[in-house]
Amino acid sequence: EVQLVESGGGLVQPGGSLRLSCAASGFTFGIYDMSWVRQAPGKGPEWVSTINSGGGTTHYADSVQGRFTISRENAKNTVYLQMNNLKPEDTAVYYCKVRISLRQYRGQGTQVTVSS
Repeated sequence: EVQLVESGGGLVQPGGSLRLSCAASGFTFGIYDMSWVRQAPGKGPEWVSTINSGGGTTHYADSVQGRFTISRENAKNTVYLQMNNLKPEDTAVYYCKVRISLRQYRGQGTQVTVSS
């Protein structure tokens, strides 16, 4: 069974930082690209970032480019999202996501709130 468990969210002031983690199990983590998406209250899901299976290629949404960094440790079946210079508009539930055989999986999410 595919499982994705996000952690690391919380309340942070504008300009602050958080590091999200996503622990994966139930599939061969090291051969799949992994993504982070987010969903703000009252809005649809927004893609944030993707990292390829080997970790050497990353992509970011324009809204987070230069502030967020995605990384992974295949030995630990974990993907991370380092978020710096957070803004109120980054407030959302953050999910990690994987596509396996045309099916999308995501975890339960972790809440990130940016507020003074």
